[in-house]
Amino acid sequence: MTNDTWNPRQYDLYKSERQQPFFDLASLIEPAESMQRAVDLGCGTGELTRLLHQRLALAETCGIDRSSAMLAKAHILEGGGLSFTAGQLETWHDPAGVDLLFSNAALQWVPGHRELLPHLLQSLRPGGQIAVQVPANHDHVSHRLAAEIATEEPFCTALGGYVRISPVLAAEDYATLLYRLGLRDIVCFTKVYAHGLSSPRDVVEWVKGTLLTAYETRLSTPLFAQFLARYQERLLATLGDEQPYFYAFKRTLFKAVKKVTT
Repeated sequence: MTNDTWNPRQYDLYKSERQQPFFDLASLIEPAESMQRAVDLGCGTGELTRLLHQRLALAETCGIDRSSAMLAKAHILEGGGLSFTAGQLETWHDPAGVDLLFSNAALQWVPGHRELLPHLLQSLRPGGQIAVQVPANHDHVSHRLAAEIATEEPFCTALGGYVRISPVLAAEDYATLLYRLGLRDIVCFTKVYAHGLSSPRDVVEWVKGTLLTAYETRLSTPLFAQFLARYQERLLATLGDEQPYFYAFKRTLFKAVKKVTT
């Protein structure tokens, strides 16, 4: 993506719902005195990064994000060993190594997870832990419709044939990959988060803050407005007018420990 279309205000419309997986993921981490340095890949506005830093009593935590809009809010929280910097998750590397490699709802934006994880784990110290959460809701109609509309005109031509395809693997594939990479104490599962929204229209607002940014950044403002209007029309026709609306959202979480070599 070349343009930063992330909007912290839009993203935070469902702040409490989006924070639930963070607490589930953080609970998988095993606190240890040896855990001193951590990285949060895809830190967003940094509030949860700060909470992680404080809960684990870490000496140093660095949040990495590609969005300048998100980082503008995160920088306000810096201090006491907590810092934030701009960076691409797929190229991140720390020569000094970290004791905790944490990523909550971010790696789904990076393709090729079978190649990505080995790269990231190069920066994890022996005995260190990796903890990751990725949305796995790509088969829900809220996500499938966006991909379908992207193949329609005038959007297909404007997008150059681009369609957002989730790189997220099945939970068992992550577990197998981590094991083959030499990690142990693997915990990996998919959880359905139950979100009670006021109506199906809230689903549109939800995906505007995440999934649809992939199309917004590639379309002109007028064309994205058309894309959004068509998406909303078709989604609401599919979901009906159930009030409140139950939005079942799947996410995959995993945690593992890197073996200490002798």
